[in-house]
Amino acid sequence: MLAPGPRHRLKDLSFNKLIPNILTVLALCAGLTAIRFGLQGRFEHAVVSIVLAGILDALDGRIARMLGGSTKFGAEMDSLADVVDFGVAPAVLLFQWTMSAAGSIGWALVLLYCVCCALRLARFNTRLGASDLPPWAYKFFTGVPAPAAAGLVLTPMMVSFELGSAFFGHVLVNAVVIIGVSALMVSRVPTYSGKSIRVPQRHVLPLLLLVGLTAGFVVGAPWSTLPVFALIYVGSIPFSYVEFHRLADETAKHYHPANSEE
Repeated sequence: MLAPGPRHRLKDLSFNKLIPNILTVLALCAGLTAIRFGLQGRFEHAVVSIVLAGILDALDGRIARMLGGSTKFGAEMDSLADVVDFGVAPAVLLFQWTMSAAGSIGWALVLLYCVCCALRLARFNTRLGASDLPPWAYKFFTGVPAPAAAGLVLTPMMVSFELGSAFFGHVLVNAVVIIGVSALMVSRVPTYSGKSIRVPQRHVLPLLLLVGLTAGFVVGAPWSTLPVFALIYVGSIPFSYVEFHRLADETAKHYHPANSEE
């Protein structure tokens, strides 16, 4: 008989390096809780849970980079959680809220959204660590990221909490929004990522004051404030498109000057 090979003990991890994965698990729990609230018809609580999942999702990657705890396991786990939090959960909420009135067509539309979310995340994962991109390319996402898409697709629901569902809860209104957001997720449209933004020292204090003011509005009037954020985000897409192609043209001219001689 062959002697058993040496056993390789898994390396212990410090608690600090586990914090990003803990945040990812909490975000997943928030997304699953949103589904539970949606099935109970408690849609305001469900949207709050998805917002919480978005906050946790924004924190886990940044904290992982700060603590040096970025791992392939964490990246895969984050994407799986994103599919649930920003793909499955919004789809379930929308179907329970209004799209069930359209029967099989409504179900097909929420499935379209969920599948596009999964495809968008799969494409994002395949580009992680790509070395063939220019330095400025990391300022942009390709298509609308999943957390932003969840916020956009749920905007009519959030507005209905404030203004009623006579119009914003209509099947056709939500069908148009679902199709549009789904297309933006899998599109090649460049959108700002926000990861490379650097804040000058003199702007730090005003920024913190603005964050505090924004938090006050979100807590005091969430269903008026969050849709405004969604409109601002949509309004930024044409600017990101123009800036992306301007930088691409400048790069092309730098490496392939028009008047170069053979």
